[in-house]
Amino acid sequence: MVGLGAWQLGADWGEVSEDDALATLNAAVEAGVTFIDTADVYGDGRSEQIVGRFARERPGLTVATKMGRRVPQEASAYTLDNFRAWNDRSRRNLGVDTVDLVQLHCPPTAVFSDEAVYDALDSMVDEGRIAAYGVSVETCDQALTAIARPNLATVQIILNAFRLKPLERVLPAAAEAGVGIIARVPLASGLLSGRYGRDTRFGEDDHRNFNRYGESFDVGETFAGVDYDTGLEAVERLKPLVPQGATMAQFALRWIIDQPGVSVVIPGARTPEQAGANAAAAKLPPLDDRTRGSVTAVYDDLIRPLVHDRW
Repeated sequence: MVGLGAWQLGADWGEVSEDDALATLNAAVEAGVTFIDTADVYGDGRSEQIVGRFARERPGLTVATKMGRRVPQEASAYTLDNFRAWNDRSRRNLGVDTVDLVQLHCPPTAVFSDEAVYDALDSMVDEGRIAAYGVSVETCDQALTAIARPNLATVQIILNAFRLKPLERVLPAAAEAGVGIIARVPLASGLLSGRYGRDTRFGEDDHRNFNRYGESFDVGETFAGVDYDTGLEAVERLKPLVPQGATMAQFALRWIIDQPGVSVVIPGARTPEQAGANAAAAKLPPLDDRTRGSVTAVYDDLIRPLVHDRW
């Protein structure tokens, strides 16, 4: 299933007006999207507010948000009192009493093994504040630690043609535990769209400029942690694999959809055209074994030495 990641509608990808954001959301839903992922930190609540306003007029959508990145990243901050306060803010922004899914937003590693954290999240479910909870992770080890918890609903993890490591252990473990996988950064911050070149310049307010080397948050969130020139070279090798009538971005999304255990992939979009094209990837036929093997070969040759052992 293809969903929509709403980071672009909040901040850090260049300016997106509210009208454009609502048009993008509408185009996604018209194309079949039913899952929208946001976070309290995207535009300091702007993304949640826009998504909430839209979702109130479109019943049947599942809206997931995330919490925990608006405070210094210390494990001691992950308490029930703070969870309630963060959740109160998200519920106000979204305009709901119960949030469909709340995810810890890439917290410190120690949080994933803290039983009190999960007890607090269980309390949030019991109180009716949230319907379910999950985690967003940076590393496969963090994902595996969380999957071992009995009431975890989802793991959100970077998975794309530049990030194959989750296929080895995380996806099988999640499937065995009945935990959903939300695949984020599916286009490697746009690199896998095939639209960028060495002369492309990103705005000052775009994380592909200001976080290229991890200056503001984990570098793995920008271009999936792959250096820009290597990513461009890998894309050039992947382009001949794209089926006739499909775009490079749709091919990259179809590759993720085909992975056993993936529940939803959440590409972002800044325009209605992007949202509609991304959703259409779900209608492409599954890729054949030869094509999937070629993707792996490109990864092994160019990408594996850069990212595989890091995340």
